[in-house]
Amino acid sequence: MSDKDVEKSYERSAERMRGDNKTFAADLTAKDYNDPSLHEDIHNSVSVDYDKIDKMPDMEEVHRWQREHIQKDDQSKEGYPLNVIIDPAMREMYQVVHDAGMTNVFDRFSQQQPTQCKFCIEGLSCQLCANGPCRISSKAPRGVCGVDAHTMVSRNFVYRHVTIGTSANIFHCHQAARTLKAAGEHPESGLKIRDPEKLKKYADMAGLNANKPINALAVDFADWVMNDIHAPYHIESKTVEAFAPTKRKELWRQLGLFPGGGYSEVAYAQTRCMTNFTSDPVEFLLNSVRLGVANEYQGLFLLDIIQEILMGTQEIAMKQQNMGLLKENMINVITNGHMPLLAHVAIDLASTDEWQQKAKAAGADGIQILGHVCEGQQLINYEGMHNRKGYGGQEGEWLSQEYLLATGVVDLFMFDYNCTVPTMPLFAKRFGTKLLSTHPVIKLQGTDTLDFVPEKMNEQAVKALDMAIEAFKQRKSENRKTYIPPHVSDCMVGFSTESVKKALGGSFKPLIEQIANGNIRGIATIVGCTTARYGQGGSNIFRITKGLIENNILVLSGGCTSSVMEYTGLTNPKAAEECGEGLKAVCKKLGIPPVLTYGACVDIGKMTHTAKELADALDVDTNKLPLVIGAPEYLEQKAVADACTAVALGWLVHVAPVPSITGSDVVVKTLTETTETLGLGKVVVEMDAEKTIRIYVDHIEKKRKELGLN
Repeated sequence: MSDKDVEKSYERSAERMRGDNKTFAADLTAKDYNDPSLHEDIHNSVSVDYDKIDKMPDMEEVHRWQREHIQKDDQSKEGYPLNVIIDPAMREMYQVVHDAGMTNVFDRFSQQQPTQCKFCIEGLSCQLCANGPCRISSKAPRGVCGVDAHTMVSRNFVYRHVTIGTSANIFHCHQAARTLKAAGEHPESGLKIRDPEKLKKYADMAGLNANKPINALAVDFADWVMNDIHAPYHIESKTVEAFAPTKRKELWRQLGLFPGGGYSEVAYAQTRCMTNFTSDPVEFLLNSVRLGVANEYQGLFLLDIIQEILMGTQEIAMKQQNMGLLKENMINVITNGHMPLLAHVAIDLASTDEWQQKAKAAGADGIQILGHVCEGQQLINYEGMHNRKGYGGQEGEWLSQEYLLATGVVDLFMFDYNCTVPTMPLFAKRFGTKLLSTHPVIKLQGTDTLDFVPEKMNEQAVKALDMAIEAFKQRKSENRKTYIPPHVSDCMVGFSTESVKKALGGSFKPLIEQIANGNIRGIATIVGCTTARYGQGGSNIFRITKGLIENNILVLSGGCTSSVMEYTGLTNPKAAEECGEGLKAVCKKLGIPPVLTYGACVDIGKMTHTAKELADALDVDTNKLPLVIGAPEYLEQKAVADACTAVALGWLVHVAPVPSITGSDVVVKTLTETTETLGLGKVVVEMDAEKTIRIYVDHIEKKRKELGLN
C-alpha cells in the first residue's frame, strides 16, 4: 500500500464512521490552528489599534460602576461579553483584541453557541469504546454495550472529572516534594528552606525525627510524602492518618472511603471506568468521595505545606494587582500556572543587584517578575516572595492572559501546569513575547520547554531571565507600539490558618466568639475559577460575594476568584462599609476586609486546615460547622475533585455552572441527598446569584441552630 493509499484509508474510514463524504476538519484552514509556523503573515494580517477603544475611568469610579452593573441583572447574551467582564483592564484589552480580529476566549465562547452538545452537558454521551460514541435518549435508552443513563453519567463524572483533577493536585504535591528534597540535598540549586519551624512541626506529626539537621529532615519528609503518594491503593495512606480529623477518619473507614496511595487510587478508579466493568452508579460516586480525600491530604494540603516551607508562610500585607503594574521600560516577566517552584528561584535572582544591573545594561529600568492566575496568587501571599525587589505584583485571572500579552510589553511568559491556553503561541508571535514552559507536562507548539530538574533550578532560572532580557532588547529595537491599561487595585493579602490565628492573638477564640454572638453568622469559601459563560465572567462571583457579606457572612477566597475580589475592591479593608452591621464592626475593629484571600485554588487545602482547627476548638466534627463551600464559576477537573474533598469533609458544596450530572436522577439524588444521610456533605447546583445567596444563608443558619448558636 502506498503512502497515498494510507492517507486515503483515513479519509474513507472517517466517511464511513460519519456517514457522509466530508469531515468537519476538511473546512479548516491554516488560520484555524495554533501552530505559530502557520501564521507567518500574522503581523500584516492582524492590525492592532490601541486608540479606538473605550477607556475605563479611575479605580474609585470603576468600583462604583461594578456595583451598579451587577444590580442591572443584564449579564445575558445581549451585549456579551462586555456586560460580564468587570475587570477594567480586561475590558479595555478585549476591545483591542476583538477589533483586531484575533481569536480570544470570550469570542470563542460565542462561536461555540448553540452547537454545545446537550447530551454532553447532561453527561449522556460516551466515547469509551469503538461501538460509540453513544448518546442516551428516550429513543435509545442504553448505549451499544448496554450501559444505562445512571451508569453513564456517574462513570463520566469519575473518569472525566474527578480522576483527572485528583491526579493533577497529587502531581503538584509530588513535584513540590521533589523540590523540597533537592533543597535539602543541593544547596547550589538556589532553593532555600525558609520556614524550618513548619518543616519540624509537620515532620513530627508524620512521626519522623524532627531533631535532625534541617537539610536531612527536608529529605526525610519529602521521601515520606512521595512514598505515601506511590503506595498501593489497598494500604491506608499515612498522610491521611497523620493530618485528617479523627472523627472523619472513623467515618471514612466505616464507609470504605479511607484511601491508599494517591496515584494508585487514580489508577484503580480509572480501571473501574473501563467499558463493561463497574455499573453501580452509587459505587462510582462513593469512589469519587474517596478520591476527594486523597485529593486533599496527598494533594492540596501537603503541597501547600511544602511550598510554604520553601517560600515562606503567608503574611498579611497590602499589595497590588492588575495590568497597571506592567512598566513600559521594565523587563516584564509573567509567571503563570500553579507551581511557583522555578518562579521563586527566578524572583530571588531578579532581586539581586547583579540582575538588576544586567537589565539596566540592556537599556531597561530594571527587571520584574509578576504572577498570573493561581501561581501569582501564591507568590503574592508568601512572605518570602512578595517582599523581594524582583517581585512586581499580581496580574489577573486565567481569562485575561491573551489580553495581557496584547499589551505588547510582556517580554517573557513562563508557565507550568495548568491554565495556559493553547492560543498563546499566536499572541506571543504577534506581540513579541517569548514563551517558556518550565515543566515538560505542558508543551505548546513552537515554544521552548525546560525539563523539571529541581537540582538545577538556579541554572534554569538564569536561562529564563536571559530569555527575558533578549526579548526586551528586541522589543526596543523594533520600537513596537504598546499599551498598558493603567488600572491597579490595592488589596490585603496573605491570609492563612497561621496568619489569621496570629492576627487574632494566637488563638481562634476571638473569631469563635464573633460567630457565637452572631456578628459573623458563618463562613463561605468562594473558590475556583472564572468562566466565559453568559452571566458569569467574574460578575456572578462578585454578586454572590456582595450578598454574603451584606448578610454578615465572612468570605474566604482562593483561585481566580481571588482576582475578582481584588479588582472589585472586596479585599480592601474599605469594603467593610459594604457589610452587614455585625461583620462591618468586626472588620473595622481588626482592620481587615470582609473577603480574606487565601490565594490560589490549591490553597483550598489551607482553608480546610483552618476549618479543621475551628472544629477542633469547638470539639465538633467538621460537618457541624456553619460553613459553605462555593465554586460559582467552576471551570475544570480540579474544581470537581475539590468539591469531592468538601463532600468527604461533610460540607454543603455549591457548584455552577451545572456539572454533567443532570442526565441521571439517581446521580443527582445521591449527590444532593444521600451523601448527607451518610454523614458526608452534599452538592447544590444553582446559577441564579440571589437564590444562591439564600441557599448559603439558610444552610449557615441551620448549622448555627444545630450548634445552639441561635
